[in-house]
Amino acid sequence: MKLYPKIFVFLLLVGLVSCNDMQDVEKVITLPENQKTGKMLVLSEGLFNMNNSRLSYYNFETKELKTNYFKEKNKRGLGDTANDMIRYGSKIYIVVNVSSQVEVIDANTGYSVKQIPVFDEDDKARQPRYLTGKDGKVYVTCFDGNLLRIDTVKLEIDGMVKCGRNPEGLCIANDKIYVANSGGLDNPNYDNTVSVVDLNTFKEIKKIQVADNPYKIFADSEGDVYVSSRGNYSTSQPYRFQRIDCYVDEVIQEFEGLNVLNFTIYNDIAYMYSFDFNSDNNWIKTFDCLTEKVIDEKFITDNTKIEKPYSIQVNPFDGNIYITNTSDFTMNGDVLCFNKDGELQFSIDNIGLNPNKIIFLK
Repeated sequence: MKLYPKIFVFLLLVGLVSCNDMQDVEKVITLPENQKTGKMLVLSEGLFNMNNSRLSYYNFETKELKTNYFKEKNKRGLGDTANDMIRYGSKIYIVVNVSSQVEVIDANTGYSVKQIPVFDEDDKARQPRYLTGKDGKVYVTCFDGNLLRIDTVKLEIDGMVKCGRNPEGLCIANDKIYVANSGGLDNPNYDNTVSVVDLNTFKEIKKIQVADNPYKIFADSEGDVYVSSRGNYSTSQPYRFQRIDCYVDEVIQEFEGLNVLNFTIYNDIAYMYSFDFNSDNNWIKTFDCLTEKVIDEKFITDNTKIEKPYSIQVNPFDGNIYITNTSDFTMNGDVLCFNKDGELQFSIDNIGLNPNKIIFLK
């Protein structure tokens, strides 16, 4: 068995309702040697309408962990239901769904640069959901059915295009933006389309029909776009995993039996999981996007248990896979790091309520 050096840090445990009830608890984290990552930011969405989203910070070099990093830096909370974040240039963009804001912070200092309000002309919240960026612009899906474009120099919204109902994930391929229109707020009458938006004209040019309730969407290096659809969250209409050819903008393959809830793609490998909200059963697999074949039916090889997977992403600096885990969606969740062989490298427990996104920094 490989032995890792023990590192002592202080973990701030935050109560479910109040962000001010904190106590210092000594926490032991074991890390593999030769870390290639400098820092890690972990976003926790908190509980709906509880205004307790958090941004946590871990420094791999100094072994410093701050579970309320944003509040410590900015003397205020992040807001209600932070849903996604990306790094673009020198800044971090965070969508705070219920607060209907895009929070922009300096990637190096953690200080807020600007809050971009996301409301319509009647002051109604558009409810931003997910982000991506390219060529000086950051794109934001909103539950009101629109895709917004943010100028990253002026930090202002400079464009908007109507898509489908309650859009979720988005990705860019072949100079087009693909937007998964879920219709998730219209249960049981879900949307079943992916909007295709021309990146240059910023106009919708097509809607592609997919399985009901599309959610996450990513592209590989060859121009294929993969989308997971959540159906109605039951066996009567299970999750689906589909492939879109971005050159013809049509679904060209549906993978039978591959009922994917959430996934990410890194170096043409899809890391994916399923979770049954009725039985709590789950699986985590890897999938080769070039051969269109499952690589590992069971990614985790050391019997580490994931109770309720909540997100999955890959550290681009070392290729390690990070899975966030929650126990019952109302208590603090954990971050678990695995190597490419599916072996647990380390974990950080009680990082925040419903941790959903990680950004890695040099």
